[in-house]
Amino acid sequence: MTEKDKIRWGIIGPGAIAKAFTAGLADSESGVLAAIGTRDPDRPGLAEAFSGARIHRGYEALLADTQVDAVYIAVPHPGHAQWAIKAAEAGKHVLVEKPMGLTAFEADAMMHAARKAGTFLGEAFMYRQHPQTLKLVELIRSGTIGEVRLIRSSFGFAMPAFKPEHRLYANDLAGGGILDVGGYPVSMARLIAGAASGKDLAEPDSVSGAGHLGQSGVDEWASALLHFPGGILAEVSCSISLKQDNVLRILGTKGRIEVQDFWFAGGVQGGTGEIRIIGPDGTSETVTVEETRHLYAFEADAAGRAIREGRQEFAWPGMDWADSLGNLRVLDKWRQAIGLEYGIEKPERRKETLKGGALRQGSGPIPRRRIPGLEPAASAVALGFEDFRTFSSAAILLDAFFEKGGNLFDTAFVYGAGITEKLFGDWQASRGVRKDSVVIGKGAHTPLCRPEFIGQQLTLSLERLKTDHVDVYFMHRDNSDVPVGEFVDAMDAEVKAGRIRGPFGGSNWTRERFDEAVAYAERTGKQKPGALSNNFALAEMQDVIWAGCVSASDDDWKAWLAARQVPNFAWSSQGRGFFTDRAGRDRQDDKELVRVWYSERNFARRDRAVELARRLGKRPIHVALAYVLSQPFPSVPLIGPRTLAELDDSLEAFDIALTPEQVAWLDRG
Repeated sequence: MTEKDKIRWGIIGPGAIAKAFTAGLADSESGVLAAIGTRDPDRPGLAEAFSGARIHRGYEALLADTQVDAVYIAVPHPGHAQWAIKAAEAGKHVLVEKPMGLTAFEADAMMHAARKAGTFLGEAFMYRQHPQTLKLVELIRSGTIGEVRLIRSSFGFAMPAFKPEHRLYANDLAGGGILDVGGYPVSMARLIAGAASGKDLAEPDSVSGAGHLGQSGVDEWASALLHFPGGILAEVSCSISLKQDNVLRILGTKGRIEVQDFWFAGGVQGGTGEIRIIGPDGTSETVTVEETRHLYAFEADAAGRAIREGRQEFAWPGMDWADSLGNLRVLDKWRQAIGLEYGIEKPERRKETLKGGALRQGSGPIPRRRIPGLEPAASAVALGFEDFRTFSSAAILLDAFFEKGGNLFDTAFVYGAGITEKLFGDWQASRGVRKDSVVIGKGAHTPLCRPEFIGQQLTLSLERLKTDHVDVYFMHRDNSDVPVGEFVDAMDAEVKAGRIRGPFGGSNWTRERFDEAVAYAERTGKQKPGALSNNFALAEMQDVIWAGCVSASDDDWKAWLAARQVPNFAWSSQGRGFFTDRAGRDRQDDKELVRVWYSERNFARRDRAVELARRLGKRPIHVALAYVLSQPFPSVPLIGPRTLAELDDSLEAFDIALTPEQVAWLDRG
């Protein structure tokens, strides 16, 4: 390959790992170092360490360099997501040093940016591309040691002394063993467990962990136990203040395999790698893998091949996006098990978006609409986010929703045992956006569905939400054993106290009960219920998803809502997956999908949604959400995306403006 055909690399962050990658580039077939970006371009020895490279003052300057094709990100862990996203948006391909992000949620956001930009994104686990790794997989697949039962792997070393400012001990730099070196034994265990089961990799079905948090709050030594489907166990450990033997041991029914320091293969500068095979009787043989090339040359060339071929991910045995996400999910669980949350992940410190900037006021594509009795105007969809458990993960989605024009947030007393309310409270306080946000609160869920619990639960909800009021309030369930007037009295009292500022009503209430509540309020001069939150979708529920649920999707309900113009905040507005590409008539394995949504009438609606989506260049799920948005009464869908890609996908419904005739056709044909 001629020099002009090679990938021109830029490096962000000129530290020790950047120097190793530079040496690998010099030994690669496809890449050449073109430039580096540094905050201190006058640092002594910089020009010598990165000979021939242009030196840019600052990382933004490197991203603006038109003579750079791809960027290697070598800054400390907390900067990986920020600069990978910015690099993708600048049109640069990215190889980011492990871990790809602090969490799987960060990595997913990085992948979303690369997906939209059409650029390559890879995680730099250099050993995965090396021939020794391929040989190890080959030995496992060929049954050399029989059936794999147990994997033991460690990566541990002892720093000379505790230095709180060193990146391995610094809490602000996400130090500790799990993120820095724990990913190596985890990724190898997943690779070996996959090879043993005839797959490229395997994901554990359970992860348990323990560890020691030192003076700076980072993990100085930690261990985890991974259980894989089929019974394979992996014991992994890491440390930064404890030297370990660092031998990979793979135990099978016909012997075991041992590899010393598997991540170095034959050596950083090249050399002979050794795989020791030990039989049941103790006899052993050594399989050698000789390679003269620099260890980091393999990942540089693998990235180069992907870029030239127009792929956005590594090919196996490199870590593709699913592999990187799977690895980080294990590390997330490991960290959670030992209570390791860095200070920079907490709301008092994480005040900026993942890209490192201030949250911007949303300007689209989500429109806003006026709901009677509700100020300010609310976004046309509400965001539910009950699947998140940490601030740093939830903030990614909350920030994105707000910047896209969303300001309506769905919370409830019971979601995550209060975690959802706390996350929103931390987020709105951190971002200073309470006045611009519309908050839905819900309480009095079964079995605590009685009037006296409304005020008690709302008090605790407001504490979690860090606010003095909710904008919309729903009883989460109804209790027909209690006269409806008692519930109206309890909610009216909260309105008069200023703790409910907008409409209130019932979630999962019947028409009759709602009408009775309105009539009671009119007789007694109390605040009338002004909204519902029942299931509403293009598909009708054939059976309730959960006990006490009420669907408002049939003809009688639609006529009632249209006649009274009652706003309905619709949960499961997209049929809980019934309109996704995977939900065909043959999905008998999904018992809930079959029980709740399968009917000939619903399949006819789905067929029409498929037909219209094809004509519009969209997908059926977009048409299904557009249907809910296009009703002749105020209809506000509650959406629950888990990722930025799912959020953007849902918002494609706003590209569709259904006519009343199309709405009727989708419904009845």
